[in-house]
Amino acid sequence: MWNVARRPRWIAMLVLCLAVAAAFALLGQWQLERSVDEATVIDRDTETVQPIDRLTEPQRAVTEAMAGHVVSATGAFVPGEFTVLSDRQQDGESGYWLVGQFRVGATEAERQTGPSLAVAIGWAPTSAELDGVIDRLPDGPLEITGRYLPSEAPTDSDFENGEHSSLAIAALINQWQSVDDVYGGYLVLHDDVGQQLISSPKPSEEVQLNWLNIFYAAEWVIFAGFAIYLWYRLVKDAWERELEEAAELAAQQSRDPQKVD
Repeated sequence: MWNVARRPRWIAMLVLCLAVAAAFALLGQWQLERSVDEATVIDRDTETVQPIDRLTEPQRAVTEAMAGHVVSATGAFVPGEFTVLSDRQQDGESGYWLVGQFRVGATEAERQTGPSLAVAIGWAPTSAELDGVIDRLPDGPLEITGRYLPSEAPTDSDFENGEHSSLAIAALINQWQSVDDVYGGYLVLHDDVGQQLISSPKPSEEVQLNWLNIFYAAEWVIFAGFAIYLWYRLVKDAWERELEEAAELAAQQSRDPQKVD
């Protein structure tokens, strides 16, 4: 078989297959590098409290760099603008969140037209327990701290019965009576105002590989190996075909030695 493989035609075919295999291998390396690059952890201080207007501004989407930072805000809760979210998990138990509209502003005049911030105030196993939390909230201006998180996507909640399970800023805007500017994320309150605090742990800094890119890298390696195998299979087929033709010619000559092709 290797006598066939050393012919110029098949050497040229081998060079072509090796070039294709090299291209596939480079693509596989690129995909593997992407999976590692996307797993790189950016060391950032999320636990030092900073004013929310230093981290972000109203109408701005929450980026990955912003998400999870502990921030502070001065303002006041808007009376009557509270929403209860159902099916909120905490420590393996399903319960309810109380969410309020918080007007950010240092003075009364600023709070009248200031931006709104959705604040997840507390968790309770039953919605009835959250009724008393609203009454215990301080009247007037106050400074709050909490972890700033991106808005959740709206879900198919049972709106006909007034039930909501997702903290979606877009949905809250439709419920609030008076809204000017709105922050793109929400704050999970860290201050104890007589309610069970919502669990909001520090963002995970574990390295997580992009397994989809690793899968693609493995595919390119398989394709590269297949290119080499294809050359081997074509050479072997050509060799076997020549053996069959030689055997057929020998059989014809044995039957009719005088026959000349």
